[in-house]
Formats: sequence, C-alpha cells, structure tokens
Amino acid sequence: MKGRGVGIMLVLIGLGLGATFLRDQVPLGGAQTAPQPQSAPTPAQEAAAKLQNEQNTIDVVARFEPGLVFISTEDVVAQDPFMMMMGGEQDEVRQGLGSGFFVNQAGDILTNYHVVADGSGQGAADRITVRVMDQDTSVEAEVIGLAPQYDLALIRAPKLARSLVRPIPLGDSAALRPGQKAIAMGAPFGLDFSVTEGIVSSTERQIPIGFSASGGQGITQKAIQTDAAINPGNSGGPLLDSGGRVIGINTQIYSPSGQSTGVGQSAGVGFAIPINTARSLLPRLQAASGGTVYAPVIGVRAGLLVQSRQGELPVGLSVLSSSGKRQLKLPERGLVVGEVEPDSPAARAGLRAGTQPQRFPGGAVVLGGDVITAVDGQTVDAIEDLQAALIDKAQGDTVTLTVVRGEEKREVGLTLDASSFQTQEP
Repeated sequence: MKGRGVGIMLVLIGLGLGATFLRDQVPLGGAQTAPQPQSAPTPAQEAAAKLQNEQNTIDVVARFEPGLVFISTEDVVAQDPFMMMMGGEQDEVRQGLGSGFFVNQAGDILTNYHVVADGSGQGAADRITVRVMDQDTSVEAEVIGLAPQYDLALIRAPKLARSLVRPIPLGDSAALRPGQKAIAMGAPFGLDFSVTEGIVSSTERQIPIGFSASGGQGITQKAIQTDAAINPGNSGGPLLDSGGRVIGINTQIYSPSGQSTGVGQSAGVGFAIPINTARSLLPRLQAASGGTVYAPVIGVRAGLLVQSRQGELPVGLSVLSSSGKRQLKLPERGLVVGEVEPDSPAARAGLRAGTQPQRFPGGAVVLGGDVITAVDGQTVDAIEDLQAALIDKAQGDTVTLTVVRGEEKREVGLTLDASSFQTQEP
C-alpha cells in the first residue's frame, strides 16, 4: 500500500470467534484395556517434517520471486497559492511505493490501482517506474488499463529487457480452501523483494474493494483473507499457493493501530483480490489503451436521490423510513429504477422506469416504475449492490433480477451484451 493518502483504511466490526472443544474418548470395545502410548517422533523425523515445508517455500520463492516487480511513483501536486506567496516551492512531488508481478511474456504487470493512482485517486500518477530483482536501476512504465472499482491496474515497461520478464503462473482462486498455504511477496515499508508465509484464513470475505466512479468507497466484493504478514508496500504483490501459482493480489489489511497512527500495520488479517477476478478482467485491461474500465452495467439509473454536500446522490430504499415507504407503496429494500437507457440490456429485458417524480424534504423519488430487489438471489439496495452482483460477469452471461412492480413481484432474465462493458464512466 502506498505511502500517501490513497490507501484504504478498513475497519471490521462484529467478527465473532468460536471454538469447539472435544475430549479424547476410549472406544467401548477397549474399556478394559489400557490405551497403548504412541511413540514420540524422533528429532530426525521432526526435522524432516519441518524441512519439507521449508523446502517447498524456498523452492517457490527461488523460482517465482524474479517475477515480482517493485513499483515507485511520483505525482506532481500544485502548491497552495498562499504558500507560493510566502515563498514556498511552487510544486510538491509526492512519492509512493508498491508491488506488482508479470502476468505474461509481453511484460504486462498486474498491480493495485491505488499503487499507481495519483493523489486525487482519479487517475494515474505522473511518473511510474519499475525495478525487477537483481537490477540496480528502475525503468519507466506506462499505464495499459485502470480499473478503480476493482482496485486493479495493468502497466508495462516498454524499455525493460525481455529477458528480465518472468511471468508467474496464475492459479484458480475458486479451488481454494481455508488452511492452504499462502506466500505473500512484495515490498513492505519499501523493503523490496520480501516474502512472508501463512495460510488462507477465508476464501469469501465480503469487504469493500477499490474506488467508486466518483472516487468514494469501492464495491463490496469477495476477497481472500490470509494471516501471511501484509504491510504498506505489499499492495499489488502476488499471493501464491504451495505450487507457486498466483491465487490473489494483496490489496488491504485490517489495522487497528492505523486508526490512531494513520499508518497501517499488519495485525495478521490481510486481504487479497481473487486471481479469478483479475483474470476475467485482464482482456478488458489489455484493450483499454491507457483508459479506465468499469464494472458491468445494465442500463438503469437510480430513481431515489438524497441531498448531500456533493449534490444529489443515488441511494437505496433502506435510507427511507418504514412509514415513508408504506406511504409510497415501496418495498423495504431495493433499487428504484428511475431511468432505463434505450437499447440496453435493461430495456430488452422489459424493465420499466418511473414516470411520477415526487420531491420530499432532503431528496426526490420517481414512482411508477420497477424496483430491483435482488440479482441471482443477492440482495440489491443500491447501484453499488447491483455492480457487486455483476462484477465477475462476462459478455453473454444471463442474470436473474427479482423485480417489484406495484404489488407484483416477478423474476426477470437479463443478458449482458457488449454495451455492458464499455470503457467509459457509468
């Protein structure tokens, strides 16, 4: 994670821990027979067992660490005019550090968006350089594609010698099981080409990842949780399994100390973007020509807006009071469809936009149309929920929307087409 203010501070509340304690039981058939003690392992056996796991880690690191990339960024930030009048420097250069890894022989480097983002979090830094293992000098890199909502980016260093490009094979995050070995590579606190080891603690931890189209908090997605030590600078680096295959891209940490110090530190709870998510996005990043790709869309806009300091923001029905929803004859939760774009997947699926605009203190709502309450059984209450349900979908995929129209609840099939995956802000 970078050393500037574009990282994400994650606070988790209400995680419960439980344990089941079992005591040894003597089989009924052996009640009159004293249990035979088992021989203790010899020091040689203990050493062999220990060295087997150690040797596996050593082999994985030796073979695949050359595919790791150390990333540095520089971003020129205009000084405050008042400071300039007082004789201060005209421009400030902010620096950041992170990690990445080669995904193919063409030299494409996968990393986190926040590793290469500028200070505003709305684009790439002014200068990005990369350095590979056993090399003293860094090489300029360029952006191939950005995916802020996924916290992913693809960069490439055209002047890097092809002989130094060492892709790391991609694994299958869908096949992961808690308890599997996890090896994290990266540059914690700028200590480049560092390695830590742990296990996969969870395979489907739901957390906000990345940044929304407006630069705010990202979309809630499934992440891999690991206890392998991850610290600032590890972001964008690979999380590998015991076969040396990338199973995730390190992205966030849970850091209670960071709430008071402002600098996150490992607490044994780190998160990685599943490699299957990155793999499905890779073709779109490669075709982005330096632009930005976004989560799939279906062609609807929210019909419930509330006033904020940033203007009117789209929200879900859960923000309204129960009495207000009863008065408006709306469900408890859901995304009000305020607009349906012509010739979009939503239009072809027959979704209906509201036709009766109505203002209320602090906002406005468009009534008379559909309310989307779920996608493939996953509850929807806002645009972000809709994006989260679609984020791992591909062109041609069909999803089932649960829609409420008036007092009628029905299921609607919707197929994503090319328009769902345009490289433009939704």
